[in-house]
Amino acid sequence: MDMRPDPFVPPAPLPRTVPPSRLEIIRIILRNPLELWGEPSYTLPWIRTNFFGQRTLIVNDPGLIKHVLVDNANNYRMSDVRQLVLRPILRDGLLTAEGPVWKRSRKAVAPIFTPRHAQGFAGQMLRQSEDYARKYEGAGEAGAIFDISTDMTELTFAILADTLFSGEIVTSSGHFADDVNELLHRMGRVDPMDLMRAPSWVPRVTRIGGQKVLEKFRAIVRNTMDMRLAKMKADRSSAPEDFLTLLLEQAGPDGLTKEEIEDNILTFIGAGHETTARALAWTLYCVSNSPHIREGMEEEIDAVLATGAKPVEWLDMMPQTRAAFEEALRLYPPAPSINRAAISDDSWTSPKGERVELEAGVTVLVMPWTLHRHELHWDRPRAYMPERFLPENRGSIGRFQFLPFGAGPRVCIGATFALQEAVIALAVLMHRYRFDSTDQTNPWPVQKLTTQPQNGLPMRVTPRTISTKA
Repeated sequence: MDMRPDPFVPPAPLPRTVPPSRLEIIRIILRNPLELWGEPSYTLPWIRTNFFGQRTLIVNDPGLIKHVLVDNANNYRMSDVRQLVLRPILRDGLLTAEGPVWKRSRKAVAPIFTPRHAQGFAGQMLRQSEDYARKYEGAGEAGAIFDISTDMTELTFAILADTLFSGEIVTSSGHFADDVNELLHRMGRVDPMDLMRAPSWVPRVTRIGGQKVLEKFRAIVRNTMDMRLAKMKADRSSAPEDFLTLLLEQAGPDGLTKEEIEDNILTFIGAGHETTARALAWTLYCVSNSPHIREGMEEEIDAVLATGAKPVEWLDMMPQTRAAFEEALRLYPPAPSINRAAISDDSWTSPKGERVELEAGVTVLVMPWTLHRHELHWDRPRAYMPERFLPENRGSIGRFQFLPFGAGPRVCIGATFALQEAVIALAVLMHRYRFDSTDQTNPWPVQKLTTQPQNGLPMRVTPRTISTKA
């Protein structure tokens, strides 16, 4: 008899059973696009629809996803709506650039994110996690309430600042997490004018006030660049060999323009840590509601740390911890949609002989949010079950049914970095503390570029009874 408790089913919008009206679609998208999707998006391999006059194909078939994102990726550009939302923020950063500009940027940043290089950051990730964990030392035996969503944003920013910028980001305040939330709230939502494909110069009412916080971020980037350039000019040997120096050395007629460098720095400061932060917070929340999973993770973490293993080895030595994080990535993918548009007519035929036409101009939506909860691909898709990702089980998960980092030429360049960072952070935090939900912990996932918990994630943090420190 299986004595394991029923798995935790964390909060999420239920599939809609009645198609919304045109006006309702606008209201839902303004409020929370995750609430838009109906039952067919969670049960069918693909769906054709007409979305505000735009032919749209919603794709949940792994074979068709592979075709669009990998096999014939050159035939698919970024969709107009996606670019209307992101380009005002990131301009020609790695997430939004296309064509030769994207190729130059990808080539410039690739060396810093090779798996071997990313592993070299493990010591800094450990140090920043340990430093941040001291924040909770004053909680006392009874514990105290902290907003874990904000805390994980602060922690991952500290890690990013140390690993990629050697701690030399010129911030203007100590409230960086609040600034990120403000930027995403003001600038990271789809506006009705975007749905109507209005030109970028048409004002977006929902983004009023966003330009001020965006300019604040731009000023941080420019000041950071100027400070490092001055150091490099005074004494090149005194400048750290990090991401920032690497990018600045790419400036020139055969490399990146100053504006492209600024855009890429802003991309990594504003978005490079945000996705991992959200997934870490969701992980701690789901684990807090799954005591048997938490106990297994604690035993695993304590055992590995007791061996004195180096942090670079933890990702491989902590399969339960990694699985808990990846299951949170499945249920709450930080990037809930991947949007493309066909450049030329295309087609794909399924193994069963079903032919799908992808006409030039059609918008293709690959939705990790629905794909990761799809009834064709997952057992109990709404339940938090990290055992799916344990080494003995993960072979049954198809490459194109789990896309937290995308796929193809534009796969997230920082995937290895993020997984290593997450396991190290979870190990340090869960070795020292327990994170518990309270009556105040009632998160609701909302899409604002990333999948965020509405109103934060207040949780009680209490010291664990063991005395050994990570």
